[in-house]
Amino acid sequence: MCTLRPFTCKDLFRFNRVNFDPLTENYGTSFYLQYLVNWPEYCTVAESPSGQIMGYILGKSEGQAEEWHGHVTTLTVSPQFRRLGIAHTLMDQLEKISENQKCYFVDLFVRVSNDVAKGMYKNFGYSVYRQIVEYYAGGNAPHSPPDEDAYDMRKALSRDPEGKSLIAKKKVIKTNELFSN
Repeated sequence: MCTLRPFTCKDLFRFNRVNFDPLTENYGTSFYLQYLVNWPEYCTVAESPSGQIMGYILGKSEGQAEEWHGHVTTLTVSPQFRRLGIAHTLMDQLEKISENQKCYFVDLFVRVSNDVAKGMYKNFGYSVYRQIVEYYAGGNAPHSPPDEDAYDMRKALSRDPEGKSLIAKKKVIKTNELFSN
């Protein structure tokens, strides 16, 4: 059992255990604060009855006209609390917020190699919209991972009953094309 509540600044000092997963993207404090200030309704924590952070989701709404959408920036659940439906609960919450914001769809990016996450999102009703070449930057240090492509996965919301937002003009794009459209 978990309780959903708003993500707060204090959580930045309590969520390290959740972030120690190698597939969890970690960001600087200013990044998290930007989300808490600009999109607080999209920042949610799943908390155990004892007060432990089990997982969290950060997102936002962005775009214009029929590209107005909710975006999942990060979703992570502590390894000890996985397979309990927490990720699904957090995603449902973000989708409801996006519906309230009158978004057409929700999207997210996932590493092409992350088969577990891709399968999970497909079970939640998401499909691969397109591939983004070298979206995830590798490191410059010896033995650091190489750059990696991402899948842009989407799920249409009630404002897009025909699923037009799921039809890509191009199936493969470069990272710089994300910001030019």
